[in-house]
Amino acid sequence: MLGNSSAGASQVQRPTAPVPAQAVRFTTPVVETPGIFILTGWLWRFLRLLVLLPVQFPVSVATVAVSVTVYVLTGWLGLAALWTITDIALLVWWRRWPHSFKARVALRALATWRRFWIYRRHWQPVLVVSGLAESYLERQYLPQIRGVTCSAWADRVRVKLVAGTAPAEFEQRVSELAHGFGAPSCRVEVRGPRDLVLEFPRRDMLAEQIDALPVPDDPQDVDLGALPVGRCEDGQPWNLRLHGTHVLTVGVTGAGKGSVLWSTIRAMVPAIDAGAAQVWAIDPKRMELSYGRNLFARYADAADEAVSLLEDAVGAMQERAERYAGRKRVHVPNTRDPFVVVVLDEVAFLTAYHPEREIRRRAENAIATLTSQGRSVGFCVLAALQDPRKEVLNLRNLFPDKIALRLDEASQVDMVLGDGARDRGGNAHLIDPDLPGVAFVKLEGSPAPVRVRAAFVTDADIDHMAESYAASRAEDSV
Repeated sequence: MLGNSSAGASQVQRPTAPVPAQAVRFTTPVVETPGIFILTGWLWRFLRLLVLLPVQFPVSVATVAVSVTVYVLTGWLGLAALWTITDIALLVWWRRWPHSFKARVALRALATWRRFWIYRRHWQPVLVVSGLAESYLERQYLPQIRGVTCSAWADRVRVKLVAGTAPAEFEQRVSELAHGFGAPSCRVEVRGPRDLVLEFPRRDMLAEQIDALPVPDDPQDVDLGALPVGRCEDGQPWNLRLHGTHVLTVGVTGAGKGSVLWSTIRAMVPAIDAGAAQVWAIDPKRMELSYGRNLFARYADAADEAVSLLEDAVGAMQERAERYAGRKRVHVPNTRDPFVVVVLDEVAFLTAYHPEREIRRRAENAIATLTSQGRSVGFCVLAALQDPRKEVLNLRNLFPDKIALRLDEASQVDMVLGDGARDRGGNAHLIDPDLPGVAFVKLEGSPAPVRVRAAFVTDADIDHMAESYAASRAEDSV
């Protein structure tokens, strides 16, 4: 008995382990949707499809309706005859008027196919993975495809945004959208409130080298505000404005800065020949611009000569401004007051890399004066640069128009094209090194950078221009 009592006492005194507190779990009650509501939803979608289908796809619906009607009235023989006649008519249309057939039939059929097979099929997964789908009260909301149109080179997908979202969210995800839909790139165009267009190129229109563009025959055909220098990504001409602005071209070695400079000069040759325009060239490398010395009113390669040329340009600009003061506000190119383009290759040599501080100071002062005061009196600076950092050229904001060729770093894109340019698709740092002359620019009226390519002007083209101009000047002197 004693043994049992002691054993019981020891059992009572044994400490017990604490029981951990259980976390409170909240569960959302699951309520089954009545079947009548599900059937009503399906019926509503079906009726909505029947109403909207003829509006969205009138040609397809009309084709099916006519085919069914002919089959009911005449049977298989009548339907076969109808389609045979239709095929012959389409064939004649295609052979006789190919451009009209392509615009009204082929591209529309392609747009319908790509709308369903490419965009509608992948729309939800691409937008969800890229972070463009919105959620509210455990329900997912997606931007809606309002339509797809096709051009010769790209698809344009019109999108209705979810209320409360902004186009900037799409602009920041152009890379994800391009890869998601298998396109080389993506560009966002804002049409209005909650209305934007996504442009997806189907092929690269700039993959092949562009030969030097033809020189206009008549000086009257030269528009100094829209000089043809290459091609845009959509196949349209790339026209560079010089009159009334200044242009800064930035790109690494081999990116194609020479193509931009020489294509611009080539487009001006008739005006140069007529005396309505002049080119003052500075070539510190003595390699890029030296081929065309006969085309230039002034040429310098040594640093001291280059600075003197810049200061002479400032003097000529100020003399012209003094004559214009109180008399005229708009410069019109003519032989007395020609449009002067100061072409400055490797501008960093004069502003940052030259060992003499006085040379750098004088060059910066002259360039700043020209770019801040020269536009209204017919003076333009067309400069080329490799490194866009402030410590190399702290005057880049004085150039209203900038061209971003292939760059070294992603951060340099915004330095050249402005804040947010890379988010809008201006990926100049990703340009293929095998595509010299390809660049991103901002065209007037469009905040999104546009991909372009400058024509390639060969040494033979430059020699021919210089010789023809020299012969023309010799004939005029006689």
